[in-house]
Amino acid sequence: MSPQVYYLGIDVGTGSARAAIIDAEGALLAQAVEPIKCKHPHHDIFQQSTNDIWRAICKTSREAIAEAGVSKEDIKGVGFDATCSLVVLDKNGEPASVDQETQFEDNEWNLILWADHRAVDQAARINATQHKVLNYVGKTISPEMEIPKSLWLKENLPAAKWDAIGHLMDLPDFLTFRATGSTARSTCSLTCKCSYQPKGVGHGWDESYFEAIGLGCLKEEKFQRLGGIDGETGKVLTAGDPVGQGLTPQAANELGLVAGTPVGSAVIDAYAGAIATLGATASNDERTKMLSALDQSLLAQGSHRVAIACGTSSCHIAMAPEAIFVKGVWGPYRSVMVPDMWHAEGGQSSTGQLIDHTLNTHPAIDEARKQADSEGINIYAFLNRHLEQMQEKNGFKHLEQLTKQMHIYPDYHGNRSPLADPTLRGMIIGVSLDHSINDLATRYLATLQAISCQTRHIIEALNKEGYTIDTLCLSGGLCKNPIFVKLHADITRCRVILPERIDAAVVIGAAFLGARAADASHSLWEVMVRMGRAGQVVEPTQDSEVLEMDERRYRIFHEMLQDQKKYRAIMDGIQ
Repeated sequence: MSPQVYYLGIDVGTGSARAAIIDAEGALLAQAVEPIKCKHPHHDIFQQSTNDIWRAICKTSREAIAEAGVSKEDIKGVGFDATCSLVVLDKNGEPASVDQETQFEDNEWNLILWADHRAVDQAARINATQHKVLNYVGKTISPEMEIPKSLWLKENLPAAKWDAIGHLMDLPDFLTFRATGSTARSTCSLTCKCSYQPKGVGHGWDESYFEAIGLGCLKEEKFQRLGGIDGETGKVLTAGDPVGQGLTPQAANELGLVAGTPVGSAVIDAYAGAIATLGATASNDERTKMLSALDQSLLAQGSHRVAIACGTSSCHIAMAPEAIFVKGVWGPYRSVMVPDMWHAEGGQSSTGQLIDHTLNTHPAIDEARKQADSEGINIYAFLNRHLEQMQEKNGFKHLEQLTKQMHIYPDYHGNRSPLADPTLRGMIIGVSLDHSINDLATRYLATLQAISCQTRHIIEALNKEGYTIDTLCLSGGLCKNPIFVKLHADITRCRVILPERIDAAVVIGAAFLGARAADASHSLWEVMVRMGRAGQVVEPTQDSEVLEMDERRYRIFHEMLQDQKKYRAIMDGIQ
């Protein structure tokens, strides 16, 4: 390929939009970030605005292009990823309100964020049907998914406003719609979040399921609001397939690009992280070997790796050539990323969010931030160094000894996997009256350990049913933290592979979708191998003392879970 070939990736996360320019070899040239708004009036309510999101996307796109110093004519493809959030539009494709606080009159707030748990009751009633469709979400649908949220809207919107809805879209599909004008949906969004059964699994929308859960009205309209019936009233694409006729003149002008530039069918953000990392190689020789036997490398490498996108929450993406059912883990999903492969999606509802909560609710946080700012370092680097100083002062051989008496159970926002229980809550043992930075640092370390223990819990659930995962491919901002990374390797006993650009792996994965759309003769797996770029490799510890401490901590992790269940049973009068 010509060296004058570039691709634009756009990623919409929970708190910001990001754009990146990569070259034909997958190297990052430039990126830009812009915050997006969130309305959070209640602990279970999170709403956003697609107008605000598109504004942020256009700003970052233009900034990234300018920083890269490339011509818009040389950008040959665009790819999008985003959080799995529900977008509501009217029949003209304009925003329609989801904001109960304003009696659904404020159309600026037309997106229910993934973290929103307003549909807990609807999810419970859907699960009570025990419909066979639920077999493909670990037998338990989450309130974070789009169908419980859609049912909530039907039950809470005034009838006229429900009838006025023209489109119920997962956010990644909204972005390609806004960019191209095409209402084609992605297999990723529909299958993972909308109870869709793709080819090789079912016949798309299962009418009996929607009737059973109280959304039979969607069947009557041939599922038009969800995207229609593939090949009849709608179109369903796989990751990176070209969408419509490419960028519309309006979208191209807003993004600073050329009309008609190919746009790849989008994916959920965790899958973009997987696209950037699961095929990545650390050497040209390894890349050449894999490219020479693509089918073999897909089966060998794909089934032993799990991609973990570590952000506000964390998602775990695993692949296998056959369907493997894991209770409490979403999937198996067929063809949602790599065609004809089956994908499992585990996850933690709160990771980066939990770390921030631990810090922001501690009395010493202001003092710690003040000291960190005075030294020109971020709070995480400050606490990491402080932990090392505490270790040295106490004469401890291992950092893990600092938290011998402090243990945290991390489900502050419910459990996504492998328990699929949104009612679970966090726990902490070992609290004292200490308000010092020492106590803040200790609690911070215990939080990182708890997150690592839960990752191990998810991986063990996957491997128990037939996966053979021994390698973690991490991406996302948390991977910049060396203690977070090392704990994941040590506690899970898995090798960790970091991307070459830790701060941009997800948006780079989105750009790979643009590369796939620009040249559909290459499979997505080939693009992943050809353009994927690995960075540091972290091996798990072989120190027997650390291994023993980690095993004890992991045992306590499970004991705390059982204690929480026992206490609930006692309060319910069951035990």
